[in-house]
Amino acid sequence: MGKTANAIFAFLFILFAGLQYNDPDPVLWISIYLYATIICIMAYRNKFYPIMNIIGILMYITYALLLFFDADGVVSWATKHQAENIASTMKAEQPWIEETREFGGLIILITVMFLNYLKGKKQAASEIA
Repeated sequence: MGKTANAIFAFLFILFAGLQYNDPDPVLWISIYLYATIICIMAYRNKFYPIMNIIGILMYITYALLLFFDADGVVSWATKHQAENIASTMKAEQPWIEETREFGGLIILITVMFLNYLKGKKQAASEIA
């Protein structure tokens, strides 16, 4: 992932962290977004620490799987609630909507972390050669 993309995602993730103040679990989500912000800022500065990306990816995948299979998670939203519109209102009044939105956020975070991991591996390989 390039410098511009990392700058954009760092900005977005810090913005998303700030919007979590009224979330039911704000400390968790602020931490999740700030961790990714740090990774993006470091990548913007061409500093790659693959183990930090792997840790983030593993944490985010674990939480995404919990949200996916939870009783009020993504599977429930898709099957029992007919994939109800998750963007109709900003306040998620139903737990399956909240968990599906959180799952979507984790997929974005996982993707960004993975792309930075690949970039870091490529940079490390070119430094060795």
